[in-house]
Amino acid sequence: MLKISSFKKVFLFLLLFCYNYNYAQKSANSLVFGIYNKLQKVKDYSADAKIVSDLPLIKILPVRATIYFKQKDKFRVVSKSIAVLPKQGFNDLQKIIADTNTFTAIITGAENIRDIATQVVNVIPQSDTGDVVLAKLWVDPTNSLVYKSQITSRENGTLSIDYFYTNYKKFGLPDSLIFTVDVKKFKIPKGIATDINKSKIESEKDKKPNKFGKIFITLTNYKINLGIEDKIFK
Repeated sequence: MLKISSFKKVFLFLLLFCYNYNYAQKSANSLVFGIYNKLQKVKDYSADAKIVSDLPLIKILPVRATIYFKQKDKFRVVSKSIAVLPKQGFNDLQKIIADTNTFTAIITGAENIRDIATQVVNVIPQSDTGDVVLAKLWVDPTNSLVYKSQITSRENGTLSIDYFYTNYKKFGLPDSLIFTVDVKKFKIPKGIATDINKSKIESEKDKKPNKFGKIFITLTNYKINLGIEDKIFK
């Protein structure tokens, strides 16, 4: 049996652990909702996008597109060419963090991202039936901005996104993004499947092709909260 003094030490340790855990969770929720509240200021937007893909075994020319978004979850990319974009890239994060009853958030550390002091927050969905398993966020607590995210899903593996802000910080909208995708799980549009096959033949000498690829997106000419008709998304 534990002595009384030893029992008190164990009890105090557990009490302190629970307090720190609850404090960390509340702090994490505060960070997450700071991001969500900032994004909620944007009722809709459109932006011109330049999309440059650097994916192993695939040759894709730079693409010009227009991106449309409208609360709560309407999203569309319009382009005359085939635009390769990850499914979780733009508005899935906002859906994940919309309700604290649907996830558990914990601060797991701190890290500098491009000289910005960020808190690392793990967002874990409470439901085990959804596609997203974990969202890891690097959050600037001063400005409620996400400078990096890693979203792990059952369908598409792990998607990493780096966010760069200049002109639209107050809306939480990036001027550019870099997606790092798991090529084995990333779904390529059917329209470029033939290019993939040709590239594979040309690259047979490459015994170990890169597992990850990058997609670079530059966004300009934002039009925010000017109203977008629903028919755009049909």
